[in-house]
Order: sequence, then structure tokens, then C-alpha cells
Amino acid sequence: IYVETKYLKEDAIMKKLIVACGSGVATSQTVASKVERLLKEAGISCQIEAVDMKSLEHHLQQADGYISIVKAKKDYGVPVFNGIAFLTGMGQKQELDKIIQFLKS
Repeated sequence: IYVETKYLKEDAIMKKLIVACGSGVATSQTVASKVERLLKEAGISCQIEAVDMKSLEHHLQQADGYISIVKAKKDYGVPVFNGIAFLTGMGQKQELDKIIQFLKS
């Protein structure tokens, strides 16, 4: 997941997270939808976009953070969160808490 900054009417900044998988369709979209729902339930605004791995670096240039489905092979210069936790449910609360703290910072 990658996070992109956007300016809202209230001059608040909305961060953008990117989620990437091989095709940008199935797994990343599942994780993006789940994280978006959980953040909404927590009252946190964030733009989340699912992309394919081939375009990840391009999208991360506009992002504040990355939710990874696969182990990151390099440092992308943005915080990386464990997306597998949102597929398996194992460690999901802890990873969600990390994302919320990041988005509030």
C-alpha cells in the first residue's frame, strides 16, 4: 500500500498508502479494501491504492507508505507495513495500530 498526500478543503493532509501484488488485482485489492474499511471504522481518513508490482516504484514516488504483500527487496524510502497480516488475520491488530499511528503522525 502506498500513501499519497492530498490537500482537502480544510487544508488537512490526507496520506496515501499503496498496496502491491503481482497483478494489482486480486490480493492487493483485497488487502486495500480491508485496510480501508478498518481505518474508516477507526475514524481515520486515508487514500489507499492497489497496484501491480511492475508499477510499484512509480506509484511510491507519490506515496507516504507501502503495505507489502511480498517481502520488500529494497528500501523504497517510505514506511513499509505487513500486508500479509490483513490476509491471514495473524498480527492484524498490531499492524493496523502501526498504520494508524503513522497516519496520525
